[in-house]
Amino acid sequence: MAERDSQVIRVVLADDHGIVRSAISALLSAIDGVVLVAEGRDGDELLRVLRTVHPDIVITDLNMPGMDGYTAATRIRSDFPAVRVVALSADHSVEAVKKAVTSGACGYLRKDAPRFELELALRSVMQSGTYFGSGVAQLLLQPSEPPIEELLTERQVEVLIRLARGRSSKGI
Repeated sequence: MAERDSQVIRVVLADDHGIVRSAISALLSAIDGVVLVAEGRDGDELLRVLRTVHPDIVITDLNMPGMDGYTAATRIRSDFPAVRVVALSADHSVEAVKKAVTSGACGYLRKDAPRFELELALRSVMQSGTYFGSGVAQLLLQPSEPPIEELLTERQVEVLIRLARGRSSKGI
């Protein structure tokens, strides 16, 4: 592990917003031992880049035009299994985090995270294989809302559907 710690972490970044890529690139350049080796604007470009460069980590936005980050993460997991994917998103929902993990991401970084979390995420993914910031961890620990079908009986759901369709109480 000490040998891995002394090596450079090679990163590829994918985000459809140029200003976001520039900002993250600037943050990455300030982290000792981290090198941004390529960038992409969408999932298709990201996969093309991965055929020529061999990063340790991909940081990808989840919501991009064309091939999104979820699909790209799935393809990276199957085509480039040694590459670790850190999802980057403004979506703070439990569903987005779970979908990212299911797609192959081993980390999740919110776009509103403090800047120090970027380095923490990269180092953690390289050392332990995962990273979920405190905001994401707290989100995942909250009890999930049960589906409406679990809160209501079948008959209650039926009555609500009929009311929504404009039926009267007497007609129901």
